[in-house]
Amino acid sequence: MTTTENRPATGTARRFPRLAVENSRHVPPRLTDIARDLSPTTVGNGLVALIFSASGPVAVILTAAARGNLSETELSSWLFATFLGNGLLTVFMTLRYRTPLAFFWTIPGTVLAGDALTHMSFGEVIGAYLLTGVLVFLLGWSGLAARIMAAIPLPVIMAMVAGLFLRFGLDLVSATGDDPLLGVVMIVVFLGLTAVPRVAAFVPPVVATAVVGVLVALATGAVGDLSLPEGFLAHPTVTAPEFSAGALAELVLPLAVTVVVVQNGQGEAVLTAAGHHPPVNAAATASGLATIPFGLLGAAPTCLTGPTNALLVTSGRRRAQYTAALVCGGAAVLVGLFSPAFVAAVSATPTAFIAVLAGLAMLTPLKNAFLTSFSGTFSTGALACLLVTFSDITILGVTAPFWGIVVGMAVSAVVDRTPR
Repeated sequence: MTTTENRPATGTARRFPRLAVENSRHVPPRLTDIARDLSPTTVGNGLVALIFSASGPVAVILTAAARGNLSETELSSWLFATFLGNGLLTVFMTLRYRTPLAFFWTIPGTVLAGDALTHMSFGEVIGAYLLTGVLVFLLGWSGLAARIMAAIPLPVIMAMVAGLFLRFGLDLVSATGDDPLLGVVMIVVFLGLTAVPRVAAFVPPVVATAVVGVLVALATGAVGDLSLPEGFLAHPTVTAPEFSAGALAELVLPLAVTVVVVQNGQGEAVLTAAGHHPPVNAAATASGLATIPFGLLGAAPTCLTGPTNALLVTSGRRRAQYTAALVCGGAAVLVGLFSPAFVAAVSATPTAFIAVLAGLAMLTPLKNAFLTSFSGTFSTGALACLLVTFSDITILGVTAPFWGIVVGMAVSAVVDRTPR
């Protein structure tokens, strides 16, 4: 019998080539598959990834909103779209490709938006978000996103990832110095469980560390005020976009570069290093499409995040790691609905707790990033990329990770032309 895959191409098919968006390598999981693949490890990884996303990164949103003097309604809508919208997208894409694909918002892009809000209206920034979404969508739909990423050596990309993730390791050290009791107890619990794989299979080290850390924080009185400022439900509202030449020139290209190369590049690199096959064009297409409706509600552009995906694949069976993304996405939907309450709860936890927990959870991804960066042909370019990325410079509105890749590729072209 002739199948769809074996049929000869028709005239229409020859005139209209296949779209660049990748098809899934896997059959979407059924409920029975998800129930079988769920484990304490994947549930723990998914929840820790969400806690990370809703802590430090949310502080960036709060800072940007404060710089733009946004109202509580506008901020509530921003958080609603950021979590609920991206949570739904995470669940859909993860089920579609049976691969952990966590989508959230671009942190560097949020910083850019915060700077822009000091001299332009929220509507102008949202107008730039919408055009950024269209541009990112076209890059994915046309296949240019995958071509761009294929031109960058993996060691150079992973050096960019290492330069970004190194901050989590350094924050772990400094946070332990700031709160030795909390930090040392959490580190001992994490290392103790990690050293006994049989126990770690049933008691995920990161989850146990989080629980113990909360208990220590409560016992020492380090937990802050848990009162809610204005109820606990989010209030989404649409802000009319405004299109100005100044906003478009200042934001659209830097935001698009940040999403496709820096943010999606991170996510794709950590997933590839973990043995997965992330769909590069599909990720860009989804990021661009989602940015448009989410942007109308105030959210910064959507992207395939690096740190969150790294946390999802830090442990557990590779074939079951997609369930960690489902947990993260499903929990993000709830956070979106109750974002004021959740943000208040996370804000009440000590900063040292978040820093230590994130640092410990990122140790394996950080180690893997260094191993991939410096074990191959492009080690000199990778070193240059790492240094520039960690420098945190901004040129022409584009942040250090992009320039790290540019410098790393240039150095590799000159120095790493032959294996060393």
